[in-house]
Amino acid sequence: MELKSMSKRKINLFFAIITFFTLALTACSNNNSATKKSTTNQISVNYTLKEGKKTFDKKTVKVPKKAKVIAGLKKAWKVKETKGFITAIDGKTQNPKKKIYWTYTINNKFASKGANEQTVNNKDKVKFTLAKMK
Repeated sequence: MELKSMSKRKINLFFAIITFFTLALTACSNNNSATKKSTTNQISVNYTLKEGKKTFDKKTVKVPKKAKVIAGLKKAWKVKETKGFITAIDGKTQNPKKKIYWTYTINNKFASKGANEQTVNNKDKVKFTLAKMK
């Protein structure tokens, strides 16, 4: 009887030690580092789509730091482009014969680069407008 109770104690002690180390190692691991890295490498950019003066869609898109304007646009909508120029967004197509084109601004300033070259920053406001050029 004493032999059985001693072996039970050893088994219980063994499981207690394993449980202790398992909990200690789990508590010491840093699961937040992967989450922080993925969110710190992401920025939020606000996109607005307009046809003439009328807004037809708005989205806030998360993109990697140093992403180009077109990256967020393509993430949020179906986009067609030719040689770096946007020709259609979400089924709305430009019409060169009628001089209707897609243009865009960043923070209310006309962009000096194409959407595939212009880098965006956190909280930028990008507005694409399909309108007749004068």
